[in-house]
Amino acid sequence: MIVWISFLVAVMIFLALDLGVFNKTPHIISSREAGKWTAIWVALSFMFSGVIYWLYGNSYIANPDQLNPTTASLKFITGYLIELSLSIDNIFVIAIIFSAFKIPQKYQHRVLFWGILGAIVFRGLMIFFGVMLINKFSWMTYIFGAFLIYTAMKMLFGNEDEKFEPKKSFVYKSLKKLVPISNHIEGEHFFVKRRHITAATPLFVALVVIEVMDVVFAIDSVPAILAITSDPFLVFSSNIFAILGLRSMYFFLANMLAKFSYLEYSLIAILSFVGVKMLTHDILKKYNYEIPEWMSLAFIAVALIVGIVVSLRKSSKEFI
Repeated sequence: MIVWISFLVAVMIFLALDLGVFNKTPHIISSREAGKWTAIWVALSFMFSGVIYWLYGNSYIANPDQLNPTTASLKFITGYLIELSLSIDNIFVIAIIFSAFKIPQKYQHRVLFWGILGAIVFRGLMIFFGVMLINKFSWMTYIFGAFLIYTAMKMLFGNEDEKFEPKKSFVYKSLKKLVPISNHIEGEHFFVKRRHITAATPLFVALVVIEVMDVVFAIDSVPAILAITSDPFLVFSSNIFAILGLRSMYFFLANMLAKFSYLEYSLIAILSFVGVKMLTHDILKKYNYEIPEWMSLAFIAVALIVGIVVSLRKSSKEFI
């Protein structure tokens, strides 16, 4: 428990520094600043794989799957890359939500900051129940695997014209029934008083919609990483690092989302791969074979690189 508590305390300290020091004054985050923080988070995530190696090598944390230090590190990196790649869809939806509620750029960071706090809690709960279900009912791996393949096929053959409209969503309509909603931005405030009535500002509405959508996306991402490992600490820590880097990645990619149109196919390939891996795990085990961690990591890395390269080449040709 000391490792878990230390990890959570470190995350909370950074978040406090983030809002109280680095972003104390609301401002528009430039692509350069966002790119710097994105690089920092990616570097920290890969460095943390070294911490994983140290923790598992010295038995400083519970190791239910009896992983050796190298395998634990590889599983962490693989899980992190899966969560990071699946966050791309999240970025598209966040951009639509901010646009729909006309949230000024200088206040978007504050909304995402509080959104991350909620995401940490909800992801933690989903991971806890996901791991519990897999450990108690081995057949749950088949359900998760089938669901991931279904999600991939839905992305591949889905109607591209169907766009998410936040103001027509069930979340927005339900919130409107529960609390009065103001159409005006009141600085960085989530609530404002109007004639003795406390109304929610567009910032709070956007926060709630983003929070609910993150839970929806977690329904895909949590089973995806459970295909790599059911070790609670590896699943949770890789999720948290991906979530913490999501804000800077959003501001870095927000103005370039159209350039990465082929990344969706990378996500389809990754979801299909982990889905098939879950479905065939027991069959392969009967023949004393298991897909090596380096192979899973290599497949996910190559899928992401190919998607990025093809997207950039296509966008550069269209520009010419």
